[in-house]
Amino acid sequence: MWSPKAAALWGVSYAAVEVTWAAAGTTVPWTEHASYAPAVLLLLAALALLAGGACLAGARTLPAHGRVVVSTVLITALPVFVVGMNGLPIHFVTIATLSGVESATGLAQVLLNTAGAALLLLAGLSYRRRLHGDCPRCGRPHAGPADGPLDHPTASRAPRRTRVAVYLLMCGLLPWAGAKTVWTLGGDALGVSGDDWRRAMSAGASGPSKAAAAAGIDVTVLAAMAGVFLLLGLLFRWGQVFPRWTPFLSGRRVPRLLPLVPAWLTGLPLAMYGLFLTITAPLMAAGVLPELQPPPPFTTGAGITWFVEFGGLAFGGLGIGLLVAARSHAARTRPVCAGATATEGPGQPANGPSASRC
Repeated sequence: MWSPKAAALWGVSYAAVEVTWAAAGTTVPWTEHASYAPAVLLLLAALALLAGGACLAGARTLPAHGRVVVSTVLITALPVFVVGMNGLPIHFVTIATLSGVESATGLAQVLLNTAGAALLLLAGLSYRRRLHGDCPRCGRPHAGPADGPLDHPTASRAPRRTRVAVYLLMCGLLPWAGAKTVWTLGGDALGVSGDDWRRAMSAGASGPSKAAAAAGIDVTVLAAMAGVFLLLGLLFRWGQVFPRWTPFLSGRRVPRLLPLVPAWLTGLPLAMYGLFLTITAPLMAAGVLPELQPPPPFTTGAGITWFVEFGGLAFGGLGIGLLVAARSHAARTRPVCAGATATEGPGQPANGPSASRC
């Protein structure tokens, strides 16, 4: 498997960047109003080196205490770098709308954390399979090498209960997208007039953003619709085999990671951010947390609180929906080594017994 070596290479590269930033006193934003302290950058560098070393060690046969150390390091490191990728969707929207990059170091840090989280997850999955005596590549127990040809399952759509769950989660987009569309079209909602909203959004906006707003379209709503398109592709057959309307690719198998990687990378941070907003808004309304001072164009605390809740439902719903759909897609498209299919019992699907339940 290539993932342990790739994770180790990432760990060395990540540590070099973090140490360089810490030594030079470079400002690396963590949130809009906070930056990483140099000591934190050094701690992250050390953790990345430990995690990379643990991935390499996990690819070998280890005694009991070695397995405990590897598992502990991976379980500790993975959540840290997952949290560090939290700003990925925001950076994506600003880049996609040609609004510019607020901080090059902030974007680089998010991308480094994202790469690390993905590689540690893959290496950890391979390590877990190896501990259970399964093939580290396909996850099925079989004899022979793990680098032979793969058998791919036929295209299928997600089960009905998965589709219903995802559709319900997608409904969380409606209040947020509805309010933004009303403002863009010149209407009033949540105490904000359409004219005030458009003036506020025009300040520093890019040309494409202004052009879309003039047509009554909010670019962030467009970005959300791209997420919905990805989500639907994960649920249906056309996300596994290119449909007829795709030039030059019609009928070809969609590379498995092509929809899964963006779904995982955007779904997880969106889900975390959305859940944070969904919980925060009621606490502010109840007085447990300080009420937000309404920034322009908002005129009331109630208006901005409701909009925070709408954003939480939208981002959380889309993020969790992407994760649910990606889990189903991953189970339905999971290939197995050709040698493993020979050991399956009669009637046993190549994806294993759990595939039909995802």
